Amino acid sequence: MTTTARVLIAADKFKGSLTAVEVAERITAGIRRVRPETSVESLPVADGGDGTVAAAVAAGFERHEVEVTGPLGAPVTAAFALRGDTAVVEMAEASGLQLMPPTVYAPLTATTRGTGELLLAAVDAGARTVVLGVGGSATTDGGAGMLEALGARFLDEDGDQIPHGGGPLVEMVSADLSGVDERFADIEVVLASDVDNPLTGPKGAASVYGPQKGAGEQDVNVLDAALTHFVKVMGESVGPRAAETADAPGAGAAGGIGYGALVGLNATFRPGIDVLLEVLGFASALERADLVVTGEGSLDAQTLHGKAPAGVAAAARKQGKPVLGVCGQLKLDGKALKGAGFERVYALTDVEKDTGRCMSEAGPLLEKLAERLAEERL
Repeated sequence: MTTTARVLIAADKFKGSLTAVEVAERITAGIRRVRPETSVESLPVADGGDGTVAAAVAAGFERHEVEVTGPLGAPVTAAFALRGDTAVVEMAEASGLQLMPPTVYAPLTATTRGTGELLLAAVDAGARTVVLGVGGSATTDGGAGMLEALGARFLDEDGDQIPHGGGPLVEMVSADLSGVDERFADIEVVLASDVDNPLTGPKGAASVYGPQKGAGEQDVNVLDAALTHFVKVMGESVGPRAAETADAPGAGAAGGIGYGALVGLNATFRPGIDVLLEVLGFASALERADLVVTGEGSLDAQTLHGKAPAGVAAAARKQGKPVLGVCGQLKLDGKALKGAGFERVYALTDVEKDTGRCMSEAGPLLEKLAERLAEERL
């Protein structure tokens, strides 16, 4: 690299330590301390999970806040991002595990209703294309709460609306989507996720991700049966498409909210990082760069399956731009890194062996790591 190198920092958050914006700030500070003449551009990225709205705002979208129903039914303040007629809605803002009290889980009763309310707010604000980023959910309700907020009715044998959550879906005897806000017939909804699981079965929403939300073995069985029943009753309303959609990639994303979006809102499923790179304007930023720096808290096997750093590295490699990685800890071997498009990866554990300190002092350590990167590569 020459002394006039143009560096693009397109990293995700270091979960539990630094936001994607803070990661970019720290790397920039470290580079400029060693190579002050370097041109540095930052474009924080996300893959649809928590931090997606923040990445959009950093890229020039306007942040909008609204009070919605949280996963436990109590009101919470959630945000979406808007630029022109394109909105970025992050389900974790309204229905995420991040909103749950510490050590509190509600795998059978947590609701996605707030995500539906957030979608309504985005449309009210003028959105005609909505990128629905899903991930980090506290819920396993198949998106029923979201659709209910938009006007759908899911009734029990007494004709009453079923309670919130995935567990009560087993009580449903009829589904009526005719009341869904008619504006959504003309809204393009893009389901952005790094998860391509089906809704039910051994690879479904409850079996694979339920335990992360506090579901024990019996809860997983209850939820999977309830989601299966949900699909059956939905079939009586929308026909064969209900069962076909349950098997579609992305239906099991975020506790099955993918299913609700696909079957109820005619959403299009796309890998989250691909969608977000488009929305954030990554292609034009990449053209201006000589070197790309990306990363996240842990570069591991999951990274290679649709996470933001892998998407950034793949896109940069297509354009022949060298890619360096930064992370808290590195769990991939050299062969895997090379295959993903990384020339080299710098980990906080290279400068601090104590992983606890890597978490608590991530900012200063990342600056130190960026200094080393600058000395060696710029």
